[in-house]
Amino acid sequence: MKKILWLTLSLSLLLLCVVPPLLAQNDPTDEIRQVEQKWIAAIVSKDQKVLEEILSPDLIYIHSSGIVETKIQYISSVCGGSLRYDSVSYDAPVIRIFGITGVVAVKATMVGMNKGQPFNAQMRLLHVWVKEAGKWTLVAHQTTRIP
Repeated sequence: MKKILWLTLSLSLLLLCVVPPLLAQNDPTDEIRQVEQKWIAAIVSKDQKVLEEILSPDLIYIHSSGIVETKIQYISSVCGGSLRYDSVSYDAPVIRIFGITGVVAVKATMVGMNKGQPFNAQMRLLHVWVKEAGKWTLVAHQTTRIP
């Protein structure tokens, strides 16, 4: 009887230690939604520190114009003044998770200024995120204008 009581108590303690962390794990889809909002806030506010944190060193950033930028070039464009985002909004994003990779496909409205020219564009936007060292980083971005 003592063994059964001891075993039951031990198993209960083990479950108390193991189950809560498993339940507390975030849904990767929610994590991607959050990091997308973080990206939008960073480009609108020109927050270089956040962009450095969430953009992969190997970022491939393809603008709707076809121009391709690296992480350093994109941050320079956003924070240096030649590219200004006043707002970015999403319409019904589709998020898919493939292991440590998250893919976002969405219709986006982007408003701002590029090299002195205003833009207010409807876009199809594709983001690819990879979870590295416990953090999601943007590895690829591509937008296509909707006529």
